[in-house]
Amino acid sequence: MLRIGLTGGIGSGKSTVARLLEAHGARVVDADAVAREVMEPGQPTLAAVAGRFGAHLLRADGTLDRAGLAAVVFPDPDALAALDAITGPAVTRRVAVLRRQVPRDRVSVFDMPLLVERRLWVHEHLTVVVGAGTETRVRRLVDQRGLAEADARHRVAAQASDEQRQAAADVWLDNDGEREETLRAVARLWEQRLAPYEANLLGRRRNRQPETGPVLRPPDPTWPAQAARLVARLQDALGDLAPRVDHMGSTSVPGLPAVDVVDLQVGVRSLDVADGAAFRAAMDDRGFFRVEDNLTDTPHGPGETWPERFHGSADPGRVSNIHVREVGSPAWRFALQFRDWLRADAVARDDYAALESRLAGRAGTTSTDVEAKEPWFAAAFPRMHDWVLRAGWTG
Repeated sequence: MLRIGLTGGIGSGKSTVARLLEAHGARVVDADAVAREVMEPGQPTLAAVAGRFGAHLLRADGTLDRAGLAAVVFPDPDALAALDAITGPAVTRRVAVLRRQVPRDRVSVFDMPLLVERRLWVHEHLTVVVGAGTETRVRRLVDQRGLAEADARHRVAAQASDEQRQAAADVWLDNDGEREETLRAVARLWEQRLAPYEANLLGRRRNRQPETGPVLRPPDPTWPAQAARLVARLQDALGDLAPRVDHMGSTSVPGLPAVDVVDLQVGVRSLDVADGAAFRAAMDDRGFFRVEDNLTDTPHGPGETWPERFHGSADPGRVSNIHVREVGSPAWRFALQFRDWLRADAVARDDYAALESRLAGRAGTTSTDVEAKEPWFAAAFPRMHDWVLRAGWTG
């Protein structure tokens, strides 16, 4: 099942996007609706809220005065945090039940305003953020919900900033414009990424670059942020099974042109861990499928064998290769040392960029390009080793 985390600031139009995704066939679990459910009369969560913020917030029929509660908590970060601490666990339990009921062949969307604030996005395959400017959001809250402008601004300010949401966003849907533009954007997202991603998960297929004609791209300043989201998801999935998860390869070196592939290295204490049922189940759940016949990497040293386990992401919008290696092994050390050397040494970085450029300009395949790089690595390895000693590199 493809799991999507959907979020956006109050007034951004997140609910509109949720309805559009539902129209495409997704099953949406609305955290706000669940929060209302757990705060119905007779629920222990409502009693706890009344005990913390005052019984005057309960109407004569036992229902919650939601506007009164909002007036108390939104201007006060401590009060808002206290409310979240009371309601959060109950909402989490109910959401888990509802999502387990979604059929395996349907896209499951978790519509959650605080997805970023609570860092819940790491549990999802993708995070979709609906964005709109502050003034647009305030205007919508005043015009469509009847809030006073000061109240609207308090509510906007109490939530995560755009910068925080952008850091978590695999997809940013700009909803400052007309509804028709949003409708088209959601349709493209569904057709080009979500439906193919779901199909890849069901078919256990990884996304990959074509074997022929890899294209070298100019440095992309978003590569580190894309990698950081993948690292966070892997760390969440694997926990103690993987002491280290690192971004490596060309996309991890600022200023370096690269093929648009995010390479990650998962460090394990032993490859027996990587072969174990718990590790493989966690990787499968997050859509990082193992390539069974890829058990070694190209060694950069005479007479060595570099064992690893290799996984690839099923996300059609982001090719990502995951190399699983033992912490401290030659392959593990080389990947990190080479990355750090290129980051630190502009001459080495330029030399490697020139090599990549020459290879990109000729006909070849990914496999033949790997072979063609070996003479360069053989010559560069002593230079890197000297840098490692001078820098006192420890990993």
